Amino acid sequence: MFGSARGQVRDVVFVDGVRTPFGKAKGVYAETRADDLIVRVIRELLRRNPSLPAARVDEVAIAATTQIGDQGLTIGRTAAILAGLPESVPGYAVDRMCAGAVTAVTTTASSIAVGAYDVAIAGGVEHMGRHPMGEGADINPRFIAERLVDPSALIMGSTAENLHDRFPAITRARADAYALASQEKVAKAYANGQIQPDLVPMAARHADTGWDLVTTDEPPRPSTTLEGLAGLRTPFRPHGRVTAGNAAGINDGATGCVLAAAEVAAELGLPAKMRLVGYGFTGVGPDVMGIGPIPSTERALARTGLSIDDIGLFELNEAFAVQVLAFLDHFGIADEDPRVNPYGGAIALGHPLASSGVRLMTQLARHFVEHPEVRYGLTAMCVGLGMGATTIWENPHHPAVTSGGDAG
Repeated sequence: MFGSARGQVRDVVFVDGVRTPFGKAKGVYAETRADDLIVRVIRELLRRNPSLPAARVDEVAIAATTQIGDQGLTIGRTAAILAGLPESVPGYAVDRMCAGAVTAVTTTASSIAVGAYDVAIAGGVEHMGRHPMGEGADINPRFIAERLVDPSALIMGSTAENLHDRFPAITRARADAYALASQEKVAKAYANGQIQPDLVPMAARHADTGWDLVTTDEPPRPSTTLEGLAGLRTPFRPHGRVTAGNAAGINDGATGCVLAAAEVAAELGLPAKMRLVGYGFTGVGPDVMGIGPIPSTERALARTGLSIDDIGLFELNEAFAVQVLAFLDHFGIADEDPRVNPYGGAIALGHPLASSGVRLMTQLARHFVEHPEVRYGLTAMCVGLGMGATTIWENPHHPAVTSGGDAG
């Protein structure tokens, strides 16, 4: 557990997080560069935190799944230069598919914990409209020829259908009901002004209408009904259960956050919105990649000495409804549990692959403000090619923390 060995390992805090509004592929960002999306995020982080001198940033780690074109060329470094950071600030690119931004956070946080950095910016970007997942990849034929993976492992929607096969209690009707709830929660959160504070407006050019300012997410469908969901086709299998309505879409967007050693944040007058308690990554069968968050959460809990009962808030990435429902069933959590994705999730908001992890963290930080009675929360997501990623965070507003008691 981070912070347990005083003098050797430092506490790491989540200072701030922002994101662009998410767009649909070929939608509002059709003519916007991927690197411009992440540059806008980095600039906004510095604008919102004026007490952070740009020269105090020790690293910029930016994830992208398809590292090609305008989201290639060591995008952490190029984005840092484009954002106006001093030339002395290094940067690098990260790829762990959907958990890219999570990995950017955990890697830089670990470096902060051991004293290699004091402050870092971590995040992710994915322009799926311009760079579809797998573009330019050359999959080794041995994966299939030598039966190292099932052929369905290379098609994310097919892996979700496989998960339905493994857990027959997770029916299409149940997945659709969960998807509808996600849309409803996003609509409610927007109406309550709970999502907008973490969005950075993005100027975007359109061939027909010229320039516009994107201020809200494009993917949500607030008019969604169960009847409408039931009528959608199942593109990955005849008479299947996975549809465009109970899965995340193909999206564009960028996210970023500032991480710092707790004492450095205090020195600079930066907020500490969350403290990193620990994290876990695991591998699972690529053909059922959606179960990945289950063992990664078990690993993170075991390594931090916590139990699932200690977790009061969950931000789970909704790549597919079945994947979240499998997680909830495993840990004995009801589908409608209010601790889970209070503002809705990726089924409504979108899932620009490598960027999504920091969206989960940014929303969790906001939940902590609204729920000071909750001490611990987690973010978790499944990852392509059979992995899971989980991070556990502590709420600085919890009475046990504010009173100066045991920090973890």
